[in-house]
Parts: sequence; structure tokens; C-alpha cells
Amino acid sequence: MSSTAGTPDPIHPIDPLAALRAPTDPVHDVYLTGTVFLDIILTGLDHAPVRGTESWARGMGSSPGGIANMATALARLGLHTTLAAAFGTDVYGDYCWESLENGEGVDLSPSRRVPGWHSPVTVSMAYEGERTMVTHEHPAPPPAVPGTPPRTRACVASFEPGRPEEWVGRAHAQGSKVFADVGWDDSGRWDLAALPDLPHAHAFLPNAAEAQRYTDTDTPERAVRAMAERVPIAVVTKGPEGAVAVDSVTGESAEVPGLAVDALDPTGAGDVFVAGFMTGTLAGWPLPDRLAFANLTAALSVQHFGGSLAAPGWPEVAAWWNRAERSARGGSADARDLAHRYGFLSGLIPAHVRDWPRLRALPTLGFRGA
Repeated sequence: MSSTAGTPDPIHPIDPLAALRAPTDPVHDVYLTGTVFLDIILTGLDHAPVRGTESWARGMGSSPGGIANMATALARLGLHTTLAAAFGTDVYGDYCWESLENGEGVDLSPSRRVPGWHSPVTVSMAYEGERTMVTHEHPAPPPAVPGTPPRTRACVASFEPGRPEEWVGRAHAQGSKVFADVGWDDSGRWDLAALPDLPHAHAFLPNAAEAQRYTDTDTPERAVRAMAERVPIAVVTKGPEGAVAVDSVTGESAEVPGLAVDALDPTGAGDVFVAGFMTGTLAGWPLPDRLAFANLTAALSVQHFGGSLAAPGWPEVAAWWNRAERSARGGSADARDLAHRYGFLSGLIPAHVRDWPRLRALPTLGFRGA
């Protein structure tokens, strides 16, 4: 595979679509919309909070959360990302806006500031391999969705039973590839026909539990084959066990095992997986490479606390690939197999990015320029 790396910049050191870009292409690669939360993550707790006592956390991070997890994951992989969301005019809203626009390079031109609206806040406490979350949210303002979304190569949607989103159909009509996941069906129906926007989907990426319920199958492999009869690309994620996919457009199918990592926090891992798969799909990679890359980016994210704070960029991918290459030289058969599976990364990561430091927004609300 030939390199698709463009000229690096401090925010996006690799442009995975550089070789495909033309003057008539859309300005942005991906459009998405949703609610942005301020996430405050407390780590290093020795135990769950106990009623009537004070607990001390050895670590803390703050970052934009909610739909910002997906926007950050996409931007860090070099996709030109535009987000439509409402932001409060409080300090939390200022922080989230600045972090996304200045720290991550996300285009916020479709977004808006809402005077008097308190930014939603989620506090996440991590302990004993688990997490507990507390959220405070005032009634949200009307969605910040333009009548017709900007023309983009792709968009991200989350399907809900019985709830069509008009912008999804409009984006599809403009030629945007719709990448979608789905949440838990509280109604218990689990009927694919109840997802009104499914016919617009280019790729559908539920997790194994959701996919098996929606298709009335007993394995992820059977579920992905059943879904591939309804959408061009079907992907089923299996958490730490990897993922399976069928691309009816190319006729390819693929399966990748999970990567052995020390998982700390799964928050946002699903968003990172979708971002990695979108990157490879828009770049035209073979399905096995797309799936492996998504699997890798998700595995890298769970090794850190937080949602958008944990999303990897190309420098993190490059660092992992450097270690994998070293381990394969004179290493075990498993190490050589791993390097072979991810060998496509060698042509994607130029030498000057191998040790490139990641410039991210500071994980705190308090610091300003000197």
C-alpha cells in the first residue's frame, strides 16, 4: 500500500486522504451533530465513594465529552471534521469550544452558543476496574442541526428505533456516506425495520449484543452476515475479542482478534473504533486493514482514562507500530504474526512522524496562557 501521508502540521501530522483530495471535493470529510458534555474524570480512587465520607482521587482530567468524543477521535486521525452542537456561554462552554476548535482542529462553524444555558456536566469516578458516573443537565436547547447539513464525504449518526433524523436522509441524498451505530433498545422489540434511517446507512456498526438481538442470531459472525443483507457494510464489534465485518460492496469479509492491552477505561472506545474504521474506508483501504486499524485505535484508547482525552492520534499509532516491529524482529511467532497483520502501517507512517509529540488541549479548566 502506498503512503497517503501529507505535509504534517502540529495538530494533524498525517492526512490519510491526501492522495485522494481534489479541488472539487467537500471542504470537510465528516459531519456530526449531538450534545457536548464537559467530562470530569476522577481516577486513582481506592474504592467506591462511601456515604458520609470524603474520598481522595490521585488523578483528574477534564475534556469535552458526549459527541465530542467522536469528533476528537476523527480529527486526531486527520479527517477534516465539522460539528454542529449547542454550547453554553458559561466557562465550561468556553473550555469545550476552545478545546475542540483550537486544541483538536474541529470546525465548529455549524455550532452555536446559547446564552443562559448551563453546559451539561458528567463526573466519572474510576475505581476497582469500574466507573460510576453522575450527570447534571438542564433541558437542552433545540438541536443545532442546519436544515441541510454541509456537503461532506461522510457523516456519523446514532440510530434510534422509531426516530428518523431528517438530516441523515438529506446528507445521504448529497452523497455523504452514513456511518451509524445504535443504542440499546429499551422497548425490547429489536426490530431492524424500526430503524427508519437504516436504508441510508453505508456502514452499520453495532456491538455484538445489539447485533445478535437485532438479527435473532447466536454469534457475532452470524449476526454480521445477516446485517450485510440490509446494508452495504456491516461491522460487529466484540469488545476485547476483536471484530468481524462484511463489505457487500467489495465482496470482502474480515475478522480480527482483540489486542492484549492493560485496559483502564472503555469510555469512548466505540467512538474511536468507528473513527478508525471510517478513516480506512474513506481512504479506500482493504477491509482487513480497515478493521485492524479500528481495532488498534480502540485498543490504544482503553489504556487511558477518559473519552476524548484517550483518543489516539497518529503519533500514538506510530509509537505502537515501532514497538510491534521491534518485538517481531527475532521475537515469537505471535509477535511476527501481529507485525504481519499490521504491516500496512509501515507505508502510512513517514519517518518524521514516528516520534512526533501529540499537541493536545490541557486536561484542566484552570490554566490560561501566561
